[in-house]
Amino acid sequence: MGSMHMTPGLIIAGTHSGCGKTTVTLALMAALRKRGLSVAPFKIGPDFIDPGHHARICNRPSHNLDGWMLEKQYIQHLFYKSSIDANCAIIEGVMGLFDGAQGSTLAGSTAEIALWLDLPVLLVVDARSLAGSVAALVHGYTSFKKNLRFAGVILNRVGSKKHAEILIEALQTLKLPWIGYLERDDRIKVPSRHLGLVTSEDSPWDANKIHALTDWLEKGCNLPELWKILSIPGPTCPGTTRLDNRPGNLRHILPANGTDITRTNKKRKGATVRIAVAMDEAFSFYYQDNLELLQQYGAELAYFSPIRDARLPKDISGLYLGGGYPELHGNALGKNQMLIKELVSFAEKGMPIYAECGGMLYLCKRIVPADKMAAPLEMAGLFPLEIKMYTRRRALGYREATVKGDFLLGPTGAIIRGHEFHYSDMGEAEASASGYLASCLQVKDSNGRLINLPVLRYKNVFASYLHLHFGSFTPSAQHLVQNAMQYQSMTQA
Repeated sequence: MGSMHMTPGLIIAGTHSGCGKTTVTLALMAALRKRGLSVAPFKIGPDFIDPGHHARICNRPSHNLDGWMLEKQYIQHLFYKSSIDANCAIIEGVMGLFDGAQGSTLAGSTAEIALWLDLPVLLVVDARSLAGSVAALVHGYTSFKKNLRFAGVILNRVGSKKHAEILIEALQTLKLPWIGYLERDDRIKVPSRHLGLVTSEDSPWDANKIHALTDWLEKGCNLPELWKILSIPGPTCPGTTRLDNRPGNLRHILPANGTDITRTNKKRKGATVRIAVAMDEAFSFYYQDNLELLQQYGAELAYFSPIRDARLPKDISGLYLGGGYPELHGNALGKNQMLIKELVSFAEKGMPIYAECGGMLYLCKRIVPADKMAAPLEMAGLFPLEIKMYTRRRALGYREATVKGDFLLGPTGAIIRGHEFHYSDMGEAEASASGYLASCLQVKDSNGRLINLPVLRYKNVFASYLHLHFGSFTPSAQHLVQNAMQYQSMTQA
């Protein structure tokens, strides 16, 4: 990291998926915010839902740090620039500490990011059904990679104070810097559904819920001692500030009443073109970096709700439809015919429109629910295809896309990395017969195997299941902005 000033930070890692990392992370963020500190949140891995919850608690955007999709230098710079004005940074890990894209390397793992940023790790252990064996488990994790630094261990889902005493006694021989414990409390959890946890848009964090989180954490954890180990300033330290609502940098966030608190849509200084971004309960899956890179290359982002807004934002020359849960809001989306007609009209005129996963579903004819008794959900109909929902996931994994033809995000030969995760599917034969399949991308998984991942195209509209990270090939954002500028020039001529 050279001579860069490093914000004090902590990486929350787990022994495995489902051990309680997200709840512990949110509780730590809430506890720091309670003390008047500004917290820069981050999420390791390609997840979209956890960053939304981070943003709710910290009142500032959460950035993804993914070692498979992004280069080391990019991640180091991203961490630096996104936390420099904060008192501290809290980074939520992915899966287990050493779990990544492959079993033989740390690529894409929490451990990789901890090493790249040289930050200490707080290991979350699911202590259910454990006693003395917890020492062997923790010893394995803390000694597996010698260069990793550990701030300590937090024992989650502890059955009682007596259970906690047994666990802590067993861990004494390891001489850990810090040990905390959290008693099992079924009220302290984030509800889940397919694709993971319920999004922050559909499960808003009110003051009572946040207070319950901090109270739960403080009962079994000596937080001042942890702050001391991490060099995080105390609540009365000089220079401690509350940095909220940074203008122009906050991602669109919906409070409990569904009203957008950041959607001012004012003219951005230096912006050369206006790109509309769908953002509401149905569409909220965006890498924060994608939005910031578009702005960096001259785009003014105009947020809108396909559920509630009758018209698209004014004076736009491009459209970005991210992922989310359109299948859960299908009736409202389908009924908003005025907006759909305007969207289709712009597509006919050649406006550049980029759609990912849920955005692609929205552009198709209809969504067929997994429940055979449920009625199909009519969508925009730009692509005359049915998308079928399933109760089990249809695809999951990292993806590397090489541009082989005309594409909104890059020239031929460009390599852009991303992720695929969905419970729906389009019929390959039907898609092929429709004539809308494009051969602009060659897609591989993390092992280099070719993946049959269709890309739909109509004029200047590109849609697929891919969630591409613009930071993996930064000219991709510039390419999209330039396409929007070309459209703007054409329509204003």
